[in-house]
Amino acid sequence: MSASLIFDLAPIGSLVSWSDGTPRPPERYRNKLAAWETRNSRGRLIRKEPPRKLGSYTAPGSFTLHEGDIGERTTILVTIRRTFGLDSDLSFKVIARPPLGSVRIFDRAGDTRELLHLAENRQAAEAWLQAHRYSNAVLDEVGADEAANEDRKGRTAP
Repeated sequence: MSASLIFDLAPIGSLVSWSDGTPRPPERYRNKLAAWETRNSRGRLIRKEPPRKLGSYTAPGSFTLHEGDIGERTTILVTIRRTFGLDSDLSFKVIARPPLGSVRIFDRAGDTRELLHLAENRQAAEAWLQAHRYSNAVLDEVGADEAANEDRKGRTAP
């Protein structure tokens, strides 16, 4: 599936994989394997940015995936995020959608919001917020109407 379909169809919080279609090199080729892993991996969809006009230039839309964190338990040293333009030549696939009843925690309201955490339920989301203290955080529950809208379109992502 193309990047533009991920942008249109995948809800925030979905697990998305991307690939360039090349086979994985053997473990003994470390440099080739590292290069391959940058073009073939997966992450959680945390942000969608629509196309925007900058003077006479129109920047294409994009989406950001959270690939992982480097650190120990409660101390995160590096967060790995990848942003893809809607014109990306990679192939994408939705691995999993956020489950019904889960709660997305966003850093703020509005179009530029970013997913901070996907909690199992509202109680877990409030407990996470107590531990992490984001003053402008917004909770958004994944409801049945969201799933119904995707089914009604008839073009759910595989």
